[in-house]
Amino acid sequence: MRTPTAAEDIKRGDRFAFGENWVRFLDTLDANRVESATRSLANMLGEQSLRGRSFVDVGCGSGLSSLAAMNLGAARVHSLDFDPQSVACAQELQRRYFPDDNRWTVEEGSALDLAYLASLGRFDCVYSWGVLHHTGDMWRTISNVCSMVAEGGRLFIAIYADQGGSSDRWRIVKRSYNRCPSGLQPAFAAIAIAPLEMRAFLRLALRGRPLRYFKSWSGHERRRGMSHWHDIVDWVGGYPFEVATPEAVFEHVHQAGFELERLTTTRGHGCHEFVFRRRSTADAAAV
Repeated sequence: MRTPTAAEDIKRGDRFAFGENWVRFLDTLDANRVESATRSLANMLGEQSLRGRSFVDVGCGSGLSSLAAMNLGAARVHSLDFDPQSVACAQELQRRYFPDDNRWTVEEGSALDLAYLASLGRFDCVYSWGVLHHTGDMWRTISNVCSMVAEGGRLFIAIYADQGGSSDRWRIVKRSYNRCPSGLQPAFAAIAIAPLEMRAFLRLALRGRPLRYFKSWSGHERRRGMSHWHDIVDWVGGYPFEVATPEAVFEHVHQAGFELERLTTTRGHGCHEFVFRRRSTADAAAV
């Protein structure tokens, strides 16, 4: 049976047009956002340097994280995405910042296609940030990206938090957004996110820091260089949509031969963030 393309899924309302959102985001990209993304990736890496190491960006979206990896001196960067428009975005960043540099490869590919992923070989850093819960088969794709990590290498993933009934309601909102006529989707997103934005503003106002809320819209305080509005559209529209507890993700990846190095959890509607390291042969011998 033929697997539907991204465009076919989007037309049916079964998938959010992630690539279309990132195409619009590129119009806002400036040096500050690139610097923010590079700094964020460097912080995640900790003491580990990307110099001389390989990096794969599974579900590269805008390509900004891949660009950050290039800025940090990675020896090889491979960007892949299921959505052709996302691939085009990453290619545009490649053209702007690293033209004719054969260290960076960008192509269309799916985290669901294990044979394709295996053909790429293994990488020192496998990065799939906020992606696998949108594939329609989250646990399978988590296993797939685990198989891409070299011995002693790192796996960087962010997975939406399981909030029980709230997650179920958001799944309905997200499905509804994608079934909504495209001309009405911006208004739909604004209405859907308004309660969360109001709570965020009030929390900061009560702390005497209301201006910090407005600064978040300028992009200077957004993590990974993303703009506030494009993050909102990504959240409200992001479908398929799966969630998990940190314990479930840890158990799944641990059984695949990894040790947890870093975990940041959230109580809100965001992501649990994980950095795992694949156990080496020497680790196994020491046990």
